[in-house]
Amino acid sequence: MDAVRVALLREVLAGTEWLTATRRFAGALRGSVVTHGGGLLLLGTPRYEPWHLAAHLVDEAAWSGTPELAPTLVRHGARPTDPAHLAVGPARIETARRGETLLVVAPGDTEPLLERVHTARRAGVTVLTLSTTTTDDALTAMAHETLTVPEAAELDLDTVQHLVSAAAGENGPSPRGRRRFRDRLARLAETALAPPPNPW
Repeated sequence: MDAVRVALLREVLAGTEWLTATRRFAGALRGSVVTHGGGLLLLGTPRYEPWHLAAHLVDEAAWSGTPELAPTLVRHGARPTDPAHLAVGPARIETARRGETLLVVAPGDTEPLLERVHTARRAGVTVLTLSTTTTDDALTAMAHETLTVPEAAELDLDTVQHLVSAAAGENGPSPRGRRRFRDRLARLAETALAPPPNPW
């Protein structure tokens, strides 16, 4: 999803809680990785790997001049023969240490993640969760920051991930040329879609 589509989505969501919620969560994510500088680990479930979020965070890291946002994607099915950026398995979570940030994206069952996330949390890792769980489950209880997308919500988890990654990249230092172009493009789209001023 590019800057124009994100701007369109934000226009549609104006007045809802989603813009505030995703920006808050993105601010927590960015604050953790920039402050601690220990690296960002991105973990899904055995049935769901957050490929798109990983790709968007890599883009945002480059465009915002914030390399700390580029995650290491931790894959449950990783094999030693996979390319290096796809070969990181769940054992990496067990070796995570203070200063690192773990972002868990967990639609559905979180049970297979709990032991490893608990180990990371005890080691001093900052844990953030994006989930569809609407009850206070064990994973949510372990998280320093959480954003829940109920299954009945007007947005799905993938759309929320787009909003979070875009917001994480926007809260950065003075952007470079390419980023400034994207910001101008997003502002232009927001202006073009804004309702006309009230003549009264």
